[in-house]
Amino acid sequence: MAAGISRNLVKEVLNRRLKSGARVGLRQLSTAGGGGPAIPQSSKKGRLLTGATIGLIIAGGSYVSTVDEATFCGWLFSATKLVNPLFALLDAEVAHRLAISAAARGWVPREKRPDPSILGLEVWGRKFSNPLGLAAGFDKNAEAVEGLLGLGFGFVEVGSVTPVPQEGNPKPRIFRLRQEGAIINRCGFNSEGILAVARRLGVQHGKRKLDETSSSSSTSNDEVKHGGKAGPGILGVNIGKNKSSEDASADYVQGVHTLSQYADYLVINISSPNTPGLRKLQGRKQLKDLVKKVQAARDEMQWAEEGPPPLLVKIAPDLSKQDLEDIAAVSLTLRLDGLIISNTTISRPDPVNKNPLAKEAGGLSGKPLFDLSTNVLKEMYILTRGKIPLIGCGGISSGEDAYKKIRAGATLVQLYTAFTYGGPALVPQIKAELAECLVRDGFKSVYDAVGADCR
Repeated sequence: MAAGISRNLVKEVLNRRLKSGARVGLRQLSTAGGGGPAIPQSSKKGRLLTGATIGLIIAGGSYVSTVDEATFCGWLFSATKLVNPLFALLDAEVAHRLAISAAARGWVPREKRPDPSILGLEVWGRKFSNPLGLAAGFDKNAEAVEGLLGLGFGFVEVGSVTPVPQEGNPKPRIFRLRQEGAIINRCGFNSEGILAVARRLGVQHGKRKLDETSSSSSTSNDEVKHGGKAGPGILGVNIGKNKSSEDASADYVQGVHTLSQYADYLVINISSPNTPGLRKLQGRKQLKDLVKKVQAARDEMQWAEEGPPPLLVKIAPDLSKQDLEDIAAVSLTLRLDGLIISNTTISRPDPVNKNPLAKEAGGLSGKPLFDLSTNVLKEMYILTRGKIPLIGCGGISSGEDAYKKIRAGATLVQLYTAFTYGGPALVPQIKAELAECLVRDGFKSVYDAVGADCR
């Protein structure tokens, strides 16, 4: 039955793709509008990537006739390993745009297999099927939320979103350090603005409500339902300030008023190194004043029974012990809902400092950030006495890495750089490895492991 359904589905997809190709050709296919984000022109490299993708779809159509849906789903994720290296042939931002366009159009695998039950958890009253999320910065303008959640992430965070559209810093502004598994970026909050993002999230929210209404009659009341306002997973909205703004608080308040109704949680990003003066907001007095204003803006809005979205702050890894103590004190005093630890670093630890690209200005992410961000995470868990949920971000590239973050105090974890290098196949791989780590060490749930190294 499942194989038959999958077979029919692939045939339908193939028919659509082939008819579309006959009508418009590969060049038009790469720039098709239809309301989605534009796919950048990439000449021979782009056509090679498109041809390889279509070839994989055709191969999958032949293969699916002999397997069940779960097996075929696994094959699709594994097949992306063949396509992903082709992105390395493209300019970093072109590759990024192409990835967002593919996810927005549903040209990426969709996870049909249930997550291991040991990975399920509830945070802020929201049910997560797994603790693995996609960090802000990948889908800055909420163009591909459904496709990215469909990859099997427990949650996806969009943004950073600024009140007014801005181009960000001049290009080139993204530099791959492939050998080190790292990236240096100085994008500078390039954003289409809160109105564009609000429109997209409004459509997603409406679709979710329709799906809930249509499925309510066929769903058991006892069934545990994971997901949030945008689909099968939880949606976070990361808010930033405009570079030219003289009133940071007003920017964050505007973001809350416009976007919080679509968010399962909100993030105040005050730690990007690419917006002048932004990190100064991490000071004790500045942070306290900012959080108070944003909390007031959120709480003055009308909320249904589920209440307002949790409010988190994303901090830098380049903070002194005193800075961390101040942030912890403010977080506990104002009952902040959570912290994300951490953003990119302005430091250049080994072996990055030996790379010629190390001289480029911007924030460093990826494997070289892992130790620094994990140490800050552990320190903050101790300072907050485990009373505030922490999201561990920085350098995760395996299930073992995710597990170490959890043991250091993270309740949830986020990917970014490793995902840009490893592609969709990395998502189920990390989840499976994380489940194995928990079982190996005798933990019955993610919660049991949180902060294990701090006890």
